[in-house]
Amino acid sequence: MDRIPILKLGSALLVTIQVDMHDRLAIALEEDLTAKIAATAAKGVLIDISALEIVDSFIGRMLDNIAAVSRVLDAETVVVGMRPAVAITLVELGLSLPGVKTALNVERGMALISRRIDADAVSRGELDDRYDE
Repeated sequence: MDRIPILKLGSALLVTIQVDMHDRLAIALEEDLTAKIAATAAKGVLIDISALEIVDSFIGRMLDNIAAVSRVLDAETVVVGMRPAVAITLVELGLSLPGVKTALNVERGMALISRRIDADAVSRGELDDRYDE
């Protein structure tokens, strides 16, 4: 079975979906991503869906599940590149994806994740030392 690559960028994971998603591939992605978050202690997950032209209710629920599992593992999920037709379809299906943050592109999505990582570091007192020099 095909797998979607998961890349590590600092404290974040990047998933770029370049193929049509089918149910088994979505389930495999959820399992692979969960394992990778746990193994790397990632604080953010960015999922680029700009290549997807269609998202059905199952794929929408899987994105929501991925975000929920990520939160439990202390990682924030940001979905980027959603086409207007995909957004309309999700709303029409009644899937508001409450746990999923969205951004227009990868750059803005990574900025959201970076702010979360920086805020966590400040709350732990880790950034204070960097700026005292």
